[in-house]
Amino acid sequence: MRIVSDLGRSHRWTLHRGVLPDGRRVFVKRGADFASEAAGLRWLGEAGAVAVPEVIECGGDRLVLEWIDEGAPSDEAAERFGRDLARLHRAGAESYGAPWPGWIAELPMDNTPADDWPEFYAEQRLRPFLRLARDRGHLSGSDVRLLESVIDELPELAGPPEPPSRIHGDLWSGNVLWSRDRGAVLIDPAAHGGHRETDLAMLALFGAPRLDRILGAYREEAPLADGWRARVPLHQLHPLLVHVCLFGEAYRGSLLEAAGRALAR
Repeated sequence: MRIVSDLGRSHRWTLHRGVLPDGRRVFVKRGADFASEAAGLRWLGEAGAVAVPEVIECGGDRLVLEWIDEGAPSDEAAERFGRDLARLHRAGAESYGAPWPGWIAELPMDNTPADDWPEFYAEQRLRPFLRLARDRGHLSGSDVRLLESVIDELPELAGPPEPPSRIHGDLWSGNVLWSRDRGAVLIDPAAHGGHRETDLAMLALFGAPRLDRILGAYREEAPLADGWRARVPLHQLHPLLVHVCLFGEAYRGSLLEAAGRALAR
């Protein structure tokens, strides 16, 4: 493989465009252990529902993926993505969590399999990042108490029980590439068995294009439980905590607002 251009840096790793001996263009990440990302991409791809880049090579500190030519999102592509995402979620998972270590950006996540979603979300997604944000000095004592109140009420806030879904786990708009010929292609997963509303809340958090079209098609394919809109802030707490851990004060207000809305339900 030949590297033909550098594409910048993301977190601790560098990004490159390369060419294989057979002439195929590839996307290359260097500088970390990408085994979990590769496992997640393969697992999502096994569902045969949404497009993900082919994992060509993963080893050492390098991940090589097929190159995706980007295009512009259309209403038709957004609706197709909504239906495909519903089918991905419906493919399911054996439990909440995953058999590989979890990562989101540069932060580790506990993917130990669990059978109860409120407990999984509280103990493996919220509490660890709440402690980290506190220890880094980004949250005050009253901030922590507010988040702990949400955690204490999670069994009542979580809505009707659902089986584990096969989710992307970090589905913000930047992790959806709109390709020229394949519609939406999902990249950079934190894939695991989770709650399907988590992916939908992530799409809303940073404003996915044509979100109404995506959600409308999703709900036609797989109707959501009553009250799902009111639970969006609850599912956004984890990614907002991650952002507070990484970037500090800039996301504190959004986190506290989401916590208040989650409790207000």
